[in-house]
Amino acid sequence: MAWRQTKVEDQRMYLVKSFISKSATMKELCEECDVSRKTGYKWHQRYLEGGQPALTDSSRAPKAPFRIYEEELILRVLEIKMRYPKYGPKKIHAIFKRRYPGEPCPSPTRLYEIFKEHHLVCSRKLCRRVPRTQPLGEVNQSNDVWCADFKGYFFTGDNLKVEPLTVTDGHTRYLLYNRHIERKRFEDVWKVYVTLFNEFGLPSKIRTDNGPPFATTGVGRLSQLALHLIKAGVTPEWIAPGCPEENGRHERFHRSLKSETASPPAATFGEQTRRLEVFTEEYNFDRPHEALNQQTPGSVYSPSVRVWDGVLRSPEYDTGDVLVRKVGPNGCVYWKQLSCYLGQLLSGEYVSLKEVDNGYFRVHYGPLFLGTLIEGQGFKRPELAPRRRR
Repeated sequence: MAWRQTKVEDQRMYLVKSFISKSATMKELCEECDVSRKTGYKWHQRYLEGGQPALTDSSRAPKAPFRIYEEELILRVLEIKMRYPKYGPKKIHAIFKRRYPGEPCPSPTRLYEIFKEHHLVCSRKLCRRVPRTQPLGEVNQSNDVWCADFKGYFFTGDNLKVEPLTVTDGHTRYLLYNRHIERKRFEDVWKVYVTLFNEFGLPSKIRTDNGPPFATTGVGRLSQLALHLIKAGVTPEWIAPGCPEENGRHERFHRSLKSETASPPAATFGEQTRRLEVFTEEYNFDRPHEALNQQTPGSVYSPSVRVWDGVLRSPEYDTGDVLVRKVGPNGCVYWKQLSCYLGQLLSGEYVSLKEVDNGYFRVHYGPLFLGTLIEGQGFKRPELAPRRRR
């Protein structure tokens, strides 16, 4: 028995006519013809617009002929690429349009081909993607969230350790701080925060990982640094343990920082410091950013309207809605002769207790949730999700 031969155009015509005559549903016809419903509706629409001739395959040739650019223009593009060797085609395209407004410029795809012909680009190794998570806080404008972290340390040619502390604005990606500090102590990082608050104003939140001095394993992940932030009027927030993708914009910035300033590291510590300073100026005011529609962070960022007066104030509570208790010198609060241990860090501070059910109270220090006080049982910290294997 001979195999039945069917042309693709005949199969498309059968699908369209059967659907128009309502002899079968689109789902049934697509299953019979082994195509997706999206494809079935596409051919139905083409038939309505152009009849049976529209069911044949269209030419895949470009609608416009390949454009040949003048040698002078190609040299200008290559000159920009040599000036910024780490920039990709999209950023080079944005810089060219900014420098030479009104002149024709190759598309980013064509720029990639040009750079490839001159051996100025190489394919990047693909990394395994991780699932996206919801952001911890909404980032809609400047100073909604600042992202802070220590860039992993490295050694310069004279064998000196460099570990920059970096702080960026989550919305505009503006680089607020990018310098090496000697130690990761609370006192050193707090001095940096004070300098930034005086220069740029107060953000709503500061997002970090769970390492010291940003967080601890104590109640509410509170550290001395987080305690000072709350008293300054800033809410600290932390990503989930082992989930750097929750602070992905800052992690991506660190890749650019390493590529531009530490691959390879400088020969001396002084030269490495100058590299960080030059990178900060270039990143803020010269380098286009794709998330900002190829604008520079410095052209979009604006300082906060919340000016800090330098005074640390304990959180205030609405006493009509919650109960307020003072943490004793031993780190405990007392409720109906029941001792509940919160931690020595909160000694002398006031916490709020809000009843959510009969005998169940949510305990907060300022905006930070610490845990649940259960009458007759004591204080219970929230359960942490188990860490994932990576």
